[in-house]
Amino acid sequence: MQRRHFQQLLEVHQAQNRFLCVGLDSDVSKIPSGQTQLSFNKAIIAATKDIVAAYKPNVAFYEAEGVAGWETLKKTIQFILEEAPQTLVILDAKRADIGNTNLGYAKAAFEELEADAITLNPYIGGEALQPFLDYQNKGCFILCRTSNEGAKEFQDLEVGGEPLYLKVAKQVSQKWNKNKNCGLVVGATFPEELKKVREAAPDLPFLVPGVGTQGGDAKTVLKNAGKNCLINVSRSVLFASNGPHFAEDARNELLKLLR
Repeated sequence: MQRRHFQQLLEVHQAQNRFLCVGLDSDVSKIPSGQTQLSFNKAIIAATKDIVAAYKPNVAFYEAEGVAGWETLKKTIQFILEEAPQTLVILDAKRADIGNTNLGYAKAAFEELEADAITLNPYIGGEALQPFLDYQNKGCFILCRTSNEGAKEFQDLEVGGEPLYLKVAKQVSQKWNKNKNCGLVVGATFPEELKKVREAAPDLPFLVPGVGTQGGDAKTVLKNAGKNCLINVSRSVLFASNGPHFAEDARNELLKLLR
C-alpha cells in the first residue's frame, strides 16, 4: 500500500487539531477475557480512529508472544492502514546498532511492517542511524529526554556547559535532520525540560509519552511544546476497563484529554 509522506500526515493532523497518539502496549495478561491481542487492538482502533493522530505499537508486547505476536503486529498495522489510512503508525522499537545491522532493522520497520515512523536511540551516533534517516518519507523519533524517573542518570549529565539531552536535541535538529524526517521523544513528566528542548529544537515534531499513568498533563505539554507534537497515552486508555465495553471506555478516556 502506498503511504503518504510522514511529514504530510503530521501536517494533516495539525490542521485538524489532532495530537493524541495511542500506544498499543497490548499486554496479553491485561486484555479483557475472551479477547485475543489482535481483536483487542482492532476494537481499540475502531473506537478511537476518528479522534487520534497516531498509533504506537510497542514491539516488546508482540515479540514476547513469539511468531504469533509478530503476526499480530503485522496484522494490527495493516488494519490501521486500511481502516484509518491518514493515521500515523509509529513503531516503538528504540533501535540502535551499527549501520549494517540497522539496514535490517530499517527494512523490517518500513518495508516489512510498513510503519510510518520508528523510535531510535541516539547513543551509538548519527552515522549508525543513517539507514533509518535515509528513508526520506519515514519518520525517526530520537530519544532525547525520556519520561522515566531514571532518565536523569545519563540524560542530565553536563556536557560542555549544558545537559546531555539538550546536546542530543541540537544534534538531531541541526545535523541529522537533512531529510526533514526527524523528531524527538520528550517526556511529559518533566515539563521544564520539555520547554528547554522545544527552545533548542523549535521545528522538530515531538513524541511525548508520560501522560496518564505516569502523571504527565496534556495541557501542560501543549503549553510547553506547542502543537507540533504527538501526545502518547497507553495504559490509562487501553486498560480503562476490562469489561465488554472496554473499547468505548478507552475512547471516553481519550475524550477527557480533549476537554
